[in-house]
Amino acid sequence: MSEQPLDLRSSLNIVRRRFAVVGLVAALGLLAGVGYTALNPPTYASSALVALASSTPSVPTQVVIASSGPVLAGALRSLNQAMSLQTLRSRVQVTTPISYILSISAEGNTAAEAEAISNAVAVSYVAYVNAANDPDKQVQAEVLAGATNATGARPVSRFVITAVLGALVGALIGAVGVLAAGRGNRRLRQRDEIADAIGLPVLASVATHRRADAAGWARLLEDYQPSAADAWRLRSALDYLGLAGMRSADVRAGRSSLTVLSLSSDHRALALGPQLAVFTASAGIPTALVVGAQQDTSTAALQAACLATPPLRLPSLLRVAIVDGDVPDWPDTVLTVAVAEVDGRNPEVAGAMRADATVLGVSAGAATAEQLARVSASAASVGRHIVGILVADPDPADPTTGRHPQLARQKQMPTRITGAPLVTRRLEANT
Repeated sequence: MSEQPLDLRSSLNIVRRRFAVVGLVAALGLLAGVGYTALNPPTYASSALVALASSTPSVPTQVVIASSGPVLAGALRSLNQAMSLQTLRSRVQVTTPISYILSISAEGNTAAEAEAISNAVAVSYVAYVNAANDPDKQVQAEVLAGATNATGARPVSRFVITAVLGALVGALIGAVGVLAAGRGNRRLRQRDEIADAIGLPVLASVATHRRADAAGWARLLEDYQPSAADAWRLRSALDYLGLAGMRSADVRAGRSSLTVLSLSSDHRALALGPQLAVFTASAGIPTALVVGAQQDTSTAALQAACLATPPLRLPSLLRVAIVDGDVPDWPDTVLTVAVAEVDGRNPEVAGAMRADATVLGVSAGAATAEQLARVSASAASVGRHIVGILVADPDPADPTTGRHPQLARQKQMPTRITGAPLVTRRLEANT
């Protein structure tokens, strides 16, 4: 999926997988909206109307006078509020909605405050321009309508609105962020992508029950029971490997060993080998689960569980062991499942336990095509070819199966007109 355009379905899948991130950003947006409202409380507005005589020489001049310092200073004296002249000026606006009518609008933290400021400025202006002792101020004006019924959003309503808007903006930002990150994510999530990376089929895809400590691994080895769907998938994988029909009577006929190889960084895939071993033992196949003796941080808890005291209460046909070297050949065991890990950046499959067959365990979204190709190439270089893939915890939205790698799917693709395989037609055209 590296650097590829996203369609609607894949975009929704990315957002769904990162829903926690989107939800967190949405919650931060909600808090930001609430905080903004708390720091900037809603204001109310109210207007008073002042009528001017038709003989007023310059109405625009009266607009300037109505918001001038002397008029506002007079309004402040009547308001008896601890408010600066500059603050009052920022709250007052004077306009002329119609000829010879001044609208003096004011804002306040409450409806009563907005009405009081508007009325005080209107009265101060009328008193200022009607002053009889100054011929230069002989402009006839009177308060036509006092300020009443201030309008504004209620605090609770504004809190709700800003909180919802903040959450929506946060969710949008979170979704865009996870889509941008998802577009550049090179890790493979779909089974067909995983199969195409190395050209091998996905034999089974099951949910894993990885545990972080030795006690958790012990519970898995003692009590693991796959769902009906996972049990059928594991049985199909065993059938593909030719192991489904093995029973205790086959001990004399021959024994088989299987290495489940995974990346050390892919912690969920580590559980595939133990779960397969428990399943085969429960299905009546004498099975041994072996873990390498090297102390890797990812396998240390599993090794501790295998060496637990008192011993584990394992299924009757299952035995566990820690070995150093190749898979041992126990006479009372039909199938030996070895758990092995390699470094995804520098895989050295030659150091992993050798068995009759090797399968690669991968969890959805844990590895890139380059990592899988390096592991496959390292295995092939030492004559240990990987025969299939086990996928841990497949994406629930993945519609693919991975049963047929890309080349096989192309060979089976019918044409729209003739129904003949597309690749076959191309070969015939070239011959």
